Amino acid sequence: MSQTVMDRRGLMLVLSSPSGAGKSTICRHLLDSDRNLQLSVSATTREKRPSEIDGVHYHFTSERNFHAMRERGDLLEWAEVHSNFYGTPRDPVEEALSKGQDVLFDIDWQGTVQIRKAARKDVVSIFILPPSMEELKNRLVRRAEDKDDVIQRRLENAKVEIAHWDEYDYVIVNDDLERAFKAVASILEAERHKRDRVVGARGFVDEMLK
Repeated sequence: MSQTVMDRRGLMLVLSSPSGAGKSTICRHLLDSDRNLQLSVSATTREKRPSEIDGVHYHFTSERNFHAMRERGDLLEWAEVHSNFYGTPRDPVEEALSKGQDVLFDIDWQGTVQIRKAARKDVVSIFILPPSMEELKNRLVRRAEDKDDVIQRRLENAKVEIAHWDEYDYVIVNDDLERAFKAVASILEAERHKRDRVVGARGFVDEMLK
């Protein structure tokens, strides 16, 4: 039996968490398993690395052009990190949403605040919590990527991030990666069927009732 498909507007799926809570892994699993989900590509003023492709990893641009984009309102969110600027161009996201394509954002709470302010009706936000601060520290240590002072700084930053958990639509405790991934995927699927996003529903029903 063929599946009935109605036109719908895409959504912006925002995932945030402190470093080490598993957000990046969940994002990778989502992108690998869902063809209708694409990762938001940020614009940046930093230099392109040899392994990076313009338009795939980032939209590389000059600082002058970045500031012009910001002043025109062409960025959904932006931030300065280590003297470089990063931001989300509005037009590619809007084009994807209008085609029914969902866009994934792996950003912090400050970026989430900006995106929600710019496009609240399109945003679905999820905060990923670790089961405890002790487990978060253990995960950071097991990664063996950072020195002790860096790990301690990440833990202090984590407290700031976690304090904003109640500003999100959903909250998930990642005490089991597979279970957390399934919870995020379930939220995404449910949000796709919200009445306001299924723009083709009225015409579909009107035709049915003729």
